[in-house]
Amino acid sequence: MNDKLKVLPQYLIPQHGLSRLAGWGADLESEGLKNFAIRKFIKAYGVNMQEAERENPEDYRTFNDFFTRALKPGVRPVCTGDTVAHPADGVVSQCGPIENGRLFQAKGHTFSVRELLGGDGAVASEFAGGDFATIYLSPKDYHRVHMPIAGKLRQMFHVPGRLFSVNPLTARSVPNLFARNERAAAIFDTELGPMAMILVGATIVGSIETVWAGTVTPPTRDKVASFDYRDQDIRLAKGEEMGRFKLGSTVVLLFPKDRISFAEDVRAYASTTMGECLATCGETD
Repeated sequence: MNDKLKVLPQYLIPQHGLSRLAGWGADLESEGLKNFAIRKFIKAYGVNMQEAERENPEDYRTFNDFFTRALKPGVRPVCTGDTVAHPADGVVSQCGPIENGRLFQAKGHTFSVRELLGGDGAVASEFAGGDFATIYLSPKDYHRVHMPIAGKLRQMFHVPGRLFSVNPLTARSVPNLFARNERAAAIFDTELGPMAMILVGATIVGSIETVWAGTVTPPTRDKVASFDYRDQDIRLAKGEEMGRFKLGSTVVLLFPKDRISFAEDVRAYASTTMGECLATCGETD
């Protein structure tokens, strides 16, 4: 069966309805049900509970409480010096230059920065000729997202959209995937200039949250919503939590032209660990 046929059911299912149902189930406080689901999940995906602040699965109130679990202090040291840190545990889906205002998605597919940012051309232009990295968080991963570099929050966009899966198969098969799915895009002012962090929703992702706004979605909206934070002085340190997914998805990072050089081991399909070096600061070669 070819890839397009494999993803065809995703076009047909009620994506938002299924995702809301999954979110509702993941928030149930039925002790027997949540303990069963958590233990099955740990076994199926090989979750390393020794890293978790609460190692015992029964100590979590709901499945979502487990899924967004905190880690023990010190298990994710953040790189120091003139570096940019990985924002999350996961896998590099793609990374590289932003060419003609477009990002590489997968073989045969690109998508535009402007669409990704909800149609805001002025903000998109700040990343012309810059660099991007797309990080895919699989179900087994730690699902809190952290700051790659210190920044002051400028604005956020909530962009409504579909909820396709964001796994590698779907990335190869669904055009414009990350600019089609529902997402929250945060723009920060940093020592490198502007930085965008886009949290992309997916099938059965029950919620996207940020530390400053709480739950961004659900509910979804009919059109793009923009939130201006320039007068609130919201500052987040490098390595500090900025948001989380309830069930897994993808983070897209955007940087301006000639501001970073990716580390040698950062390439498509490479594993990522939150806090390790994603890039060094300074002009690219």
